[in-house]
Amino acid sequence: MSDAEPTATPAAPCEELRDKLKVDGEAAAPVETPVEPPHPTGLALDERFALARSVAEECINDDELRSLLAKKPVPVAYDGFEPSGRMHIAQGVMKAINVNKLTKAGCHFKFWVADWFAQLNNKMGGDLKKIQTVGKYMVEVWKAVGMDLSKVEFLSSSEEINKRPDEYWTLVMDIARKNNLKRIIRCSQIMGRSETEELSAAQIFYPCMQCADIFFLKADICQLGMDQRKVNMLAREYCDDIKRKLKPIILSHRMMPGLLEGQEKMSKSDPNSAIFMEDTEAEVNTKIKKAYCPPKVAAGNPCIEYVKYIILPWFGYFEVRRPADNGGDRRYATAEELVADYEEGGLHPGDLKAGLSRHLNEILQPVRDHFENNSEAKELLKKVKSYKITK
Repeated sequence: MSDAEPTATPAAPCEELRDKLKVDGEAAAPVETPVEPPHPTGLALDERFALARSVAEECINDDELRSLLAKKPVPVAYDGFEPSGRMHIAQGVMKAINVNKLTKAGCHFKFWVADWFAQLNNKMGGDLKKIQTVGKYMVEVWKAVGMDLSKVEFLSSSEEINKRPDEYWTLVMDIARKNNLKRIIRCSQIMGRSETEELSAAQIFYPCMQCADIFFLKADICQLGMDQRKVNMLAREYCDDIKRKLKPIILSHRMMPGLLEGQEKMSKSDPNSAIFMEDTEAEVNTKIKKAYCPPKVAAGNPCIEYVKYIILPWFGYFEVRRPADNGGDRRYATAEELVADYEEGGLHPGDLKAGLSRHLNEILQPVRDHFENNSEAKELLKKVKSYKITK
């Protein structure tokens, strides 16, 4: 053994950390795991993400959506609509459901009342005054059906563009310069047109403008239908062109089919194709009774689609009423439960239709009452019904 003084043993890393954290001889409080700060909605991030994600058939993309909700307390979501005639139930009820979910998740929602776009697309024969009247009617419908408007604003494209024309048209021209004609024509679906149709020069310009809207409105989320997907993707591609890292997130909701066989999308020009928001109880019953609804076939069945995407989200259940000797009443809580019973033959088309009509009429009754009892709304509806729908 050496006579040298023993060397002190170095303190373990944890001891060094503890010594540094001591204050006036007292042990410091233990280091706590960071806690997610409370959001103004009172909901956790996972809850807010689930709400926002539930509105979309397709999200581009999930990681970006979660990151946005985590970093930005009040993201901006937007949808644009052409005032082009009476409002059908997918545009009325489904949009109210989706907007209410997004605002509950903390978003501020901007509706782009696309009056200039409707004029470019020759809706209402291109008559701007008629188009603007239809726009006012549509806002009245959403108010009546129960859309929470506390975090919603309606912006008229003609008014807003004229407030900041330099900013808007510079954007439009830059988007037009960076895309060839073939790419723009591929977006013609957003106007309800096909790529093979003969398009006017105005309709060629339309996709460039709709793409510019997203940046002009400073939208974080594009919450439109699957039929608008191509122009939303154009906006993300434009971000690559201009080296912009934060791209708009696309939440595309499902397109509802028409009520008749082979109709992939509701048509305002065919009154039998859709339920309109102020249809009478008798009209709803008649349309649903005539609707395509093959026994034991759920795929492509518009009545099943209505229940899955309108009734279940609205009520949280779908109830069928039947006599006891015919199986008795039945309540479905999920789409999977409903589809399984229908495909196995446990739910007859007649009972499905009766239940669907009853639920739809319950949803629409406040809208009917509003347009019957509010003189201004009544006059708006009278004008809109008198207009000829042009494609």
